[in-house]
Amino acid sequence: MAYPTDIPIIETFVGMPSRNRKEMYKFLAPHLRDQESKDFRFPAQYMFKDVPPDTDEGVDPVALLVDNLDRFNIETAMLGYNPDNPDCLRALTEHPRRFITCLEFDPTDVMPGIERIRRVHAEVGLKAISTFPAGYRTPIDDPKMYPFYALACELDLPLFCCVGIPGPRVPFAPQHVELVDRVMYDFPDLTFVMRHGAEPWTELAMKLMLKWPNLHYSTSAFAPKHYPKAIIDYANSRGADKVMYAGYFPAGLSYDRIFTDMADVPFKPEVWPKFLRENAKRVLKL
Repeated sequence: MAYPTDIPIIETFVGMPSRNRKEMYKFLAPHLRDQESKDFRFPAQYMFKDVPPDTDEGVDPVALLVDNLDRFNIETAMLGYNPDNPDCLRALTEHPRRFITCLEFDPTDVMPGIERIRRVHAEVGLKAISTFPAGYRTPIDDPKMYPFYALACELDLPLFCCVGIPGPRVPFAPQHVELVDRVMYDFPDLTFVMRHGAEPWTELAMKLMLKWPNLHYSTSAFAPKHYPKAIIDYANSRGADKVMYAGYFPAGLSYDRIFTDMADVPFKPEVWPKFLRENAKRVLKL
């Protein structure tokens, strides 16, 4: 079935358009060793064509983002929360029904990180927390991660986590999909959403989702043309409730690219509402 354009979409990965994208990734700068990566506007730039440009002076980033959501029938978008970005705060204030918040944590800074999540959750009502194990050089099953998993269970928040080979040129070992297995065993109440593809271990990711009821997959950072076949087949069979849409705007993909490609994704008719909306609605408790 062709992509149904009448379903109000829940977007689980969106950022605020920026006038200086490199600022968003400065935490990675000390870990990037090749000169090309240091010169990129964002660390995985080599993997993407037609990366959305930085926002021009005089353009309102909030209006630009909302316009993109309107054009593609995105009803709700999960925005990476940055209290130091006035545009992020303005989006939440001016469009409280349009945006929900996800806070990224640094697992190398355990107690301040725990305190920050508690504080921000009390202030704005988080819907999720997230992390980037390869970027912070902390494996998914590292002991430093465990307090954050426990807190996610305590606060009843899903945790979105990058898995698989990272785009930035940093070691992949912290994100090997096999590490998720131990975490799900130790935290049976944790809702864990795999981000950024799980490649080249998509078959393993699929097997783990069959095994663990609270383990899910999102399509962030992949143009629909490149969704792994194993994931599409899984969504069309036993995994219809496990796979959810996520984009990558404005980091690496435009919405024009995403939804042009979406027309050719071979999901079954009954899968589309779950993929575009219902699975995220359930996981994020909307």
